[in-house]
Amino acid sequence: MDAVELFAPLGPTYDRYARLLSFGQDPRWRRFLVSKVDPGPGDTVLDVATGTAAVAVELVRRTGCRVVGLDQSAEMLETGRRRVAAAGLAGRIELVEGRAEALPFEDGAFDALTFTYLLRYVEDPATTMSSLARVVRPGGTIAMLEFGVPRGLARPAWELYVRVGLPVLGALVSPGWRRVGSFLGSSIRDFHGRYDVLELWRRAGIDDVRARRLSLGGGLVVWGRRA
Repeated sequence: MDAVELFAPLGPTYDRYARLLSFGQDPRWRRFLVSKVDPGPGDTVLDVATGTAAVAVELVRRTGCRVVGLDQSAEMLETGRRRVAAAGLAGRIELVEGRAEALPFEDGAFDALTFTYLLRYVEDPATTMSSLARVVRPGGTIAMLEFGVPRGLARPAWELYVRVGLPVLGALVSPGWRRVGSFLGSSIRDFHGRYDVLELWRRAGIDDVRARRLSLGGGLVVWGRRA
């Protein structure tokens, strides 16, 4: 499913329902993602798939860095601009429209890079990872947040939620959230069935790749350094 079409109507309600439908875990995962990036006050971080700029705002508040937030959805970026303005951070966060597969930046332009819920929506995750790594200076940190598939005893509960609970709850919110609820489970399951995420990172020239499963495996944060 096309990500632009899927998320275009969700900007004004995205943060509220992402929090509710994840039982409060989504904001916690984003904070953990930011904790794995270590820019200084004079550094600039690229936040790809920035959406409503939640990670961008958290990065600036935690580290004092500057952030360029990139997303292909003009509607999500509009919500992000309102969030940045309300936080008083318009002077430190720039939001731009663009695609992760063709980043409009020079090699090594950024000191660090974050991205959230991205690789499931691109046609070629390996090429996209190489594109992301290209714009980070050698030694700079790259960090990702993605949904995971729980293992062991947590797997049946996860399957029940994404197959039944999430579509039903999404339908109670709006038609847009119904589409997300119906799509998400198969998207997560199929992606992790097709790709070894850590291997994608290593093949893109990222060293010291580490991962942490959160909330019984429902969230996955991966981080490493540009070789």
